Amino acid sequence: MVQKKQKILFLSVISFWFAQYVYIPFQTPYLSSIKVSADWIGIIIGTYGISQMLLRLPVGVLADSRNRHKQFIMIGGLSAAAASLFRVILNNRTGFFIGNLLSGLASAMWISFMVLYMSYYPAREQQKATSRVILANNAGILSGFIVSTLLYNLVGMQVICLLSVVGGLLTMFLSFLLPKGEDKPCNLTIPQLLSVCGQKRLWLFSLFALVQQGVQMSTTMSFTTQILKDLGADSLIVGGASVVYMLSAVGCSKFASTKLCTKLSPGKWISLTFAINALYCVLIPSSTSVLPILALQLLPGMSTGILFSFLTSQAMKQVPPEKKSTAMGLYQAVYALGMTLLPMLSGVLAQKVSMKGAYLCLAGICIVASLSSMYYYRIQSRSRK
Repeated sequence: MVQKKQKILFLSVISFWFAQYVYIPFQTPYLSSIKVSADWIGIIIGTYGISQMLLRLPVGVLADSRNRHKQFIMIGGLSAAAASLFRVILNNRTGFFIGNLLSGLASAMWISFMVLYMSYYPAREQQKATSRVILANNAGILSGFIVSTLLYNLVGMQVICLLSVVGGLLTMFLSFLLPKGEDKPCNLTIPQLLSVCGQKRLWLFSLFALVQQGVQMSTTMSFTTQILKDLGADSLIVGGASVVYMLSAVGCSKFASTKLCTKLSPGKWISLTFAINALYCVLIPSSTSVLPILALQLLPGMSTGILFSFLTSQAMKQVPPEKKSTAMGLYQAVYALGMTLLPMLSGVLAQKVSMKGAYLCLAGICIVASLSSMYYYRIQSRSRK
């Protein structure tokens, strides 16, 4: 029974993230083609994080207090479908602005996907569970990228967005197959649930995730595709670059759940992958041809597959099970702030200074995160001794 639930939810995660990301490789080039400015593109991309930032903590508290993850998953699928309907119907910057707000609402429900999936595994296998659900997340994004890469030139953005609608509705259908919550709602009050937000460790790893998600959203998911377009890449190459990135992310997610990966400590993986992110941000705007960028797309895959898995499991490490959704809500709300602010900052810098200046700023932020993680784990090691 547990394995059946795992499989259904795994497929639901794939269809959900397909819906959320199938249009992403071509969002920035498409908005540029309809004469949307770089700063407005940054605002539209950042809008995706606003709904998440505002809603994830309340959703987490409700998920803990009501234990109704199935209903939240349904809402997520419906919101993802509605978001792309707006993109199709309005087909302008307003439609994408509203669509990204609704996509952010859908992603706020990611808490329930993760917490419910992790509940299907024993406490000793939480790193494995985290890596597997992120693997499903990345597999959904990868499938979306492959589909849009193959079809965009043939059918255009509106049909791609209609495929997103189908993915959202499929998520809703799969969620109906999940059994109702087997546990009773917890007896903790809202202040008792919110007390978990006082954990310093939770805040630290939330801030690290803010950097990871914000840099990913600013570069690989948006302005890197524009750099490729400016270098003369056609739609197939632009989509192919995103596919290379996601193939790396899927492979790294799988690797993160293996015993081989755990031979290197979480602290070393975190500091190393932040440094690799910084290198990516330095090299991408300096590239003068398409081929090096395609090869460099392997690097952020490590960030998505390994770094994010470790940040999530480390953030949840000391959280009691009955408060996990609330803690996850805070964690995701904080990194959603990065998904909002860093693309906006990058858009403004690209418009007012240069694209290279925007990427170098992001590289500096990654270096600070890498050094901070090294310092934290060194302090932890000394305190244990």
